[in-house]
Amino acid sequence: MSELDALTRIAEALERISPRPMPAPDFTQTDAFVWHVGPDRLEPVAQVNRVDIGLLVGIDRSRDILMENTVQFARGLPANNVLLWGARGMGKSSLVKAAHAEANRQVGGLKLVEVQREDLPSIGRLLNVLRAASERFLLFCDDLSFGHDDAHYKSLKAVLDGGIEGRPENVAFYATSNRRHLMPRDMIENERSTAINPSEAVEEKVSLSDRFGLWLGFHPCDQDQYLAMIRGYCDEYGIKITDEDLRAEAIEWQQTRGNRSGRVAWQYVVDLAARRGLQLS
Repeated sequence: MSELDALTRIAEALERISPRPMPAPDFTQTDAFVWHVGPDRLEPVAQVNRVDIGLLVGIDRSRDILMENTVQFARGLPANNVLLWGARGMGKSSLVKAAHAEANRQVGGLKLVEVQREDLPSIGRLLNVLRAASERFLLFCDDLSFGHDDAHYKSLKAVLDGGIEGRPENVAFYATSNRRHLMPRDMIENERSTAINPSEAVEEKVSLSDRFGLWLGFHPCDQDQYLAMIRGYCDEYGIKITDEDLRAEAIEWQQTRGNRSGRVAWQYVVDLAARRGLQLS
């Protein structure tokens, strides 16, 4: 057998065992998808778990900025990648999903694609699929952060910068994180103290967050905002409770959790609805 024949057989064998190309998705069937790998596929989401944007209390400035950016993008105008960072349970991911729904109500045609942090190395393949589509896409990665010896952040840099091709014009990236620079403070400080060139080592780590054009900070709510969140939910879902009872119960609920946030407010509403025999739908 000639060397050429051997190489041909090897190429044919590799082609047979290689994964089949991802079929072209039908983006008309729904407005939201989840990206999976092994094999690559975009799973449609029939109904997104989200709340109306009007129920998100105490984050007015972040809401307005995110909505403006999202609507501009849906209209085919330039838009920034967005990092929503800060206190846990204060509505970062809820705001992204609500902004997507509101932008579709105002403009239409915007798709939401959720990407898991561990799948970031595959993101280049996803971008190739989305680049060829006529729709516009918000890539969404929830609770994004990177630990020690985690090289996934390099894949994210490629998403935000787009390499020599550039980020597809029809794709924007939204991420939420409890950390402003997406990495633990001790990780950054360790780089500063142990690296041969501390400034360059730290720059390599924190430059990732610099690639987001918009940073939206979320901070713990005060008691009035917390109670207003609960009252808004109760009004929305028809849960009857006096202001006095709501205040007493909600404050006790918050004290048992040791925290006050939008998430804690919703958990109280779930408990209250259950005690009243009501459905939250």
